[in-house]
Amino acid sequence: MKRNQFIKACAAALCLAASTASLAQAFPTKPIRLIVPFPAGGATDLFARTLSQKMGEKLGGTLVIDNKPGAGGAIGSDLAAKAPADGYTLLLATTSTHSIGPFISKVPYDTVHDFTPIAHVGDAPSIMLVPNSSPAKTVREWIDYAKKNPGKLNYASSGNGTIVQLTAELFKAQAGIFVTHIPYKGTALAIPDLITGKVDVLFDALPTGMPYVRDGRLRALGVTSLKRSPLAPDLPPIADTLPGFESNTWFGLYGPKGLPADLVARINTAANQALSDPETRDKLARLGISPATGTPAQFASMVAEDAAKWKKIIVERKITGD
Repeated sequence: MKRNQFIKACAAALCLAASTASLAQAFPTKPIRLIVPFPAGGATDLFARTLSQKMGEKLGGTLVIDNKPGAGGAIGSDLAAKAPADGYTLLLATTSTHSIGPFISKVPYDTVHDFTPIAHVGDAPSIMLVPNSSPAKTVREWIDYAKKNPGKLNYASSGNGTIVQLTAELFKAQAGIFVTHIPYKGTALAIPDLITGKVDVLFDALPTGMPYVRDGRLRALGVTSLKRSPLAPDLPPIADTLPGFESNTWFGLYGPKGLPADLVARINTAANQALSDPETRDKLARLGISPATGTPAQFASMVAEDAAKWKKIIVERKITGD
């Protein structure tokens, strides 16, 4: 009797394995929903639309963008976490949704256990901007300037708990300086005050900040990536002055938990192939995003390290959301 049960169990397992393999081979047989947890027209949405076209070609199917904004990306992320693990619902997550958001406010999902990491697809560094009237011409000079004027300088952000604020707080922590925070409702509203000198420094996204540098209205001191960015090759990394300093907005693909390994491999390969396409890379460069490739395991490891870094800053600096 036990032998028969064992044989039946083995047969069932083989059938399940065969079914999973068949599913992966046939995938996709219908459009794939790519949830973007932010509004249409923003950087994440534009990235999704650029990536999805070429990824669809590589998969032999179609990726349909589904914008589900709200709660700092938590609404769309929760929908993706609760979707069937069949490969037909993916999430384009970011630093905000998986590295920062869960430590700023309560979210209805676990970023580690409720998702399957698929691919790290891009990074967007920021740049350190100061007014032309600033006496500092380099990152080191600005740090020295701040140390000579403790509590007298300020920095702008796009709001409490945002990557812009956290980048500045990370900079303060590593530089050992005290600078006052002035939150704005978006960096676009802070730029005029930075130009006039009412604000002393802003860590803005590279594509939105560089035009003000190119037309001579602001000065850029450094980039927040560990190495020089191909998107701004003349800017030295802040890490040259503060070793190890890094702040990137990363973008990555996730599926719901339990996504079969064969499907993860198929989607990861398609993403890597799409990001190797010269046309796709050129479009992303215009968005200020550097393509990233790698394995699901490498992606998961990167996010874990990134989340630990931001959690430390959030806790130590007692940072809360708006």
